[in-house]
Amino acid sequence: MSTEELPPRESMEFDVVIVGAGPSGLAAAIRLKQLNADLSIVVVEKGSEVGAHILSGAVIDPVSLDKLIPDWREDADCPLKTQVKDDRFYWMTAGSAIRLPNFMMPPLMNNHHCYIGSLGNVCRWLAPKAEALGVEIYPGFAAAEVLYDDNGAVRGIATGDMGIARDGTPQAIPITRGMELLGKYTLFAEGARGSLTKQLIAKFSLDANSEPPKFGIGLKEVWEIDPAKHQKGLIQHSFGWPLNNSTGGGSFLYHYDDNKVAVGFVVHLNYDDPYLSPFDEFQRFKTHPSIRTVFEGGKRLAYGARAITEGGYQSVPRLSFPGGALIGCAAGFRQRAAHQGRA
Repeated sequence: MSTEELPPRESMEFDVVIVGAGPSGLAAAIRLKQLNADLSIVVVEKGSEVGAHILSGAVIDPVSLDKLIPDWREDADCPLKTQVKDDRFYWMTAGSAIRLPNFMMPPLMNNHHCYIGSLGNVCRWLAPKAEALGVEIYPGFAAAEVLYDDNGAVRGIATGDMGIARDGTPQAIPITRGMELLGKYTLFAEGARGSLTKQLIAKFSLDANSEPPKFGIGLKEVWEIDPAKHQKGLIQHSFGWPLNNSTGGGSFLYHYDDNKVAVGFVVHLNYDDPYLSPFDEFQRFKTHPSIRTVFEGGKRLAYGARAITEGGYQSVPRLSFPGGALIGCAAGFRQRAAHQGRA
């Protein structure tokens, strides 16, 4: 079935359309409403709920929150309750963990003013803040197509059609067309390697003057551990074993809230070892003598993995194009970039 044979889509018009209800998408919606309460703004989110696709560790620098929501520390519902108290960095070998002095670390690795928590929960907390300002948020709807006007400028997005197979044949009658969400400006906050973002970068040659992007795979688990082993406010990062010296990556381990530990492992995806499995290396990392005791007697609560941006400033493409812009990880940004894979 060709697109010409499909029934027309319904459409809705807004001042701003935002693709992705992650931290950058929600923060952009809130800030725009703070600047102009009369703007009509919609956020479309592919996850079943806000925060469903957010996997970050995370150690969060509060500088942006201080500007966006200055009284967030007094908000009882804010999920950021644990401030960093102890910040450690290790070089790992197969049998030992050599701690590097903090004064040797660059300023971006000084985390004592930061907070530990779930970035997914932060997004779940931000969403009602945005809605209270009048932002419309539609979870469960993926942006499937970029829409352009007659001059080639972006004029919005369309959500996916339902009832159509990959080859274009109908699977259900009647077919349910997606919605067209049209905006004077469209912000793409899809995260790393978003499908629409890649199309936009290619169409508008946004990467013509930047270095090739670099990505990593970040794997994360959340554990509930023995209270006797919990050190609330402790964060540690490491590099070295089990990765070899030619493979970039490392680990993070954060103690926060009630006996919770977020542990994760990142491998840069430019590795050339055909036998390397990031998942297996992560599991091997947890057997290290200095790590395994943390989890003995504990219970794994959740786990996941996702791509993360690793390229640095030199890989950031041009951000704006006719009718829109890239923001957040879609643009190649990360919070206080380090190797542990924050969203």
